[in-house]
Amino acid sequence: MHIPDAFIPIPQGIIYWIIALVFVVLALKWAKNEMNEEKLPLVAVLAAGIFALQSFNLPVSMGTSGHLVGGALAAIVLGSPFAAVFILTMVLIVQGVLFGDGGLTTMGANIINMGVIGGFVGFYTFKGLMGMTKSMPIAGLAAAWLACLIPSLACAVEMFIAGTVPLREGLIAMGLYHAIIGVIEGIVTVAAIYLITTVRPDLVDTGVKSARGAGAS
Repeated sequence: MHIPDAFIPIPQGIIYWIIALVFVVLALKWAKNEMNEEKLPLVAVLAAGIFALQSFNLPVSMGTSGHLVGGALAAIVLGSPFAAVFILTMVLIVQGVLFGDGGLTTMGANIINMGVIGGFVGFYTFKGLMGMTKSMPIAGLAAAWLACLIPSLACAVEMFIAGTVPLREGLIAMGLYHAIIGVIEGIVTVAAIYLITTVRPDLVDTGVKSARGAGAS
């Protein structure tokens, strides 16, 4: 899902960067208000875990890659979609600058796809389904699946707008890969939420705690 340099014209890349920076600023405000000595280790562990998960890339025929995202996990555990923007931005900067995974001119689009779209879709899907089902596994699996699939479709649309790939072929290639990968991401997300809430429930947002409790939202 990492869009390389030259896949998007620089003027379009600048627009994506501007949009991404708005959310990055809001994510920094979230970090300033919410980060404390207890949450800092959890943020570090999530960032390292998401970095590792994204390291397993499958090539997609349209020239980009398919992999787990991690936006839903970060947003759900830390209780805010801006947590996903914060963590994914750090991960994408390290990947792009040090490892050449994803372009620098296209990093704004990558932040939007994986951090913003992934984080917001994952967080609010989880909250909505928790309210309806009172089941953490169902809510977590669905949220993570959608937070993997929808960013991949957004990536395909962006590359179509850029003139890089045909829309139909791009949506099919990216959507098919990430619909399958999303199932794995859902399982990993549910397992991670369960383990974290079991070991240190005091560190996790109360919405996640309710998933383990009597069903209160």
